[in-house]
Amino acid sequence: MKTTLAKKEELERNWFVVDASEKILGRMAVKIADVLRGRHKPIYTPHVDAGDFVVVVNAEKVALSGNKEEQKQYMFYSGYVGNEKYRNVADFRAKRPTFIIENAVKGMMPKNRLARQMLKKLKIYAGPDHPHEAQNPQPLEMD
Repeated sequence: MKTTLAKKEELERNWFVVDASEKILGRMAVKIADVLRGRHKPIYTPHVDAGDFVVVVNAEKVALSGNKEEQKQYMFYSGYVGNEKYRNVADFRAKRPTFIIENAVKGMMPKNRLARQMLKKLKIYAGPDHPHEAQNPQPLEMD
């Protein structure tokens, strides 16, 4: 039996839409990362970007389990001594709600150039509207 490898020219990309309202962040991010990488397809090849586009709406309404809303900290470091800053999820939900999902999905992707290319297929919007209706995105079922 011959192993078939996906080729960039032979791939067809689909569009999926995910409504993040009241979905648990981690469980949703795993599913999104798998779709971006193409792991849901039988032709999955690790070194080829075989994934699909994912549009996430209602990012501001994503749920976190436990006390993560106040206790989870994101650290930022400028490179200067003593200049690291911490912000929690509540701060980001108020100012930049797309960062919460973007950071979770990015953490579940490989750390290489291919993953950075795959992350460009992730479109996140804070509200219920998105400009990708022309692509006719299908709802992504979350198990």
